Amino acid sequence: MLQLKFDINKCRECETQDCLVNCQYLHLDRDTAKAEILKIFDGGDSFVLDKCVTCYACEEYCKMGNHPFYLIVERQEEKGMLTAPRAITNQWVNMCEPVGRFKVGKVKEQALSFCYIPALRNLARGKLFEDIASSYFVGQEFFCNVVYLHFAKMSVIKERLPKIVENIAKLGVKEVIFLHDECYGSFKSLAPAYGIEVPFKATHYLEYLYNKLKEYKDDIKPLNVKVAYERNCSSKLTPWKEHFVDDIFELIGADRVKREYDRENALCCGEVIRMVKGREGYDIANDVQKRNIDDMVNAGVEYCVFNCPACWDALAEKVTKRGLKPIHMINLCRLAIGEKP
Repeated sequence: MLQLKFDINKCRECETQDCLVNCQYLHLDRDTAKAEILKIFDGGDSFVLDKCVTCYACEEYCKMGNHPFYLIVERQEEKGMLTAPRAITNQWVNMCEPVGRFKVGKVKEQALSFCYIPALRNLARGKLFEDIASSYFVGQEFFCNVVYLHFAKMSVIKERLPKIVENIAKLGVKEVIFLHDECYGSFKSLAPAYGIEVPFKATHYLEYLYNKLKEYKDDIKPLNVKVAYERNCSSKLTPWKEHFVDDIFELIGADRVKREYDRENALCCGEVIRMVKGREGYDIANDVQKRNIDDMVNAGVEYCVFNCPACWDALAEKVTKRGLKPIHMINLCRLAIGEKP
């Protein structure tokens, strides 16, 4: 059985308890935060387990090298606490089960992963992807499984993720470019946290984009636009790669306007909160989305730049109604080199 690497002594030694103190939904003082995380580790009944909206942020807030959110999910499942209605949870578990539904292109040593989202193939077009577009895989056999964190189903992840790693390795790839942020989080955060060996290099598409843009730097015409970046929940699992967002914006002439709900203080899209918290979740999600979009509008941005397809589904229409232009990061980059996505 895979065991989570979690050092409780680091929690005891921590003087800030940022993992819970900085939570934008719990509003805890340091003494309470420390008492609750210790209680969670010991298997006690902490109100945090019930109030958690599964935004992943405590993974980033923790500077001690622990995994507080993964621990929360473990305890929720052990106690039989459903974060979403049982029917929805079962639907997600069943529909993403690996049953031989997948598609593989002409895979080379470097390949693109589209997870379980065929629509991501539509993003991998134009000059930035011309050398690798035909080398890809997509389908349930390669589904990253991170979504089950939202449903308190860590057991499903621990059962399926090693097989997903094996399926990818069998393709003979040496480097995988992940277009789905959650996939990157699976192989760079979840797998190491449970001691799962990943025998290939996992690269986020943001890093790939940045390097490709440098190759086409003579084609870049600065966009000279003000943008807001909608930072998705799974980005909290791998915050070290976030500098590529700023690096890309600098290359293409996009000004990431300073605003309240950005970077570590970023608000999620709210859609998962609506899904996992029931009627209460609708009120929380509506508030989160309103504050987030108001912040973008007040900052005077022209574009809302997306990374995650779920965030797009949740917010694209709403930001459009407020006068902003929704666009995926890849398509913004294509505009900068003269392509019309």
